[in-house]
Amino acid sequence: MFTGITATSGVAALCMLANPLAAALGALNLAIYAGIYTPLKRTHIACTWAGAVVGAIPPLMGYAAATGTLDAPALCLAAILYSWQFPHFNGLSWNLRGDYSKAGYRVMCVTNERLCRVTSIRHSLALVGLCSVAAPLTNLTTITFALDSLPVNAYLCWLAYKFYKAPDAQNSRRLFFYSLFYLPVIMTLMVVSKFGRSDAQKKSACKELQPVSDLTKS
Repeated sequence: MFTGITATSGVAALCMLANPLAAALGALNLAIYAGIYTPLKRTHIACTWAGAVVGAIPPLMGYAAATGTLDAPALCLAAILYSWQFPHFNGLSWNLRGDYSKAGYRVMCVTNERLCRVTSIRHSLALVGLCSVAAPLTNLTTITFALDSLPVNAYLCWLAYKFYKAPDAQNSRRLFFYSLFYLPVIMTLMVVSKFGRSDAQKKSACKELQPVSDLTKS
């Protein structure tokens, strides 16, 4: 009952205080989390991918609340959050795989240890492309971010590679803790890079945020 009340009131608040699109995304995320991700944890390895989708939707909700729409920059931001979760969760879960196994969770570190390590590298490399190619191309940020984020992403790839080659407690722990550092640094660099935008780009960004201004005035 409590879950139903909080879910309904949360979606209603998003609809009234933000917009229907943000509310719809919130409802979708609730449905995926409760209806797909949670049951899958005890039945199938795909639970990790479903959980990554759940973690990627909140930035879409924020973008939709601010702009009233979803476009290429929003999808790029969500993709970054999606890929980040694999080195993050795989690094965390590796040292806990005994506990996950006892609990009956079918996560990668339990059902396919090699895939757990390979996926960490795969999505670490994907983050390089998302940050250095997709982010500036979609106008999510600028070429400045593409360059500044390279060392941050390169070190993540290095840690993921070390975890793959030597999957011990130390390397998995390093990958996990660096992922905690990685996300706020990447988001900060993304914001800071906006100061280097041209006047035309700044005007375009202001127009994108116009729905927020209208909401504030009303």
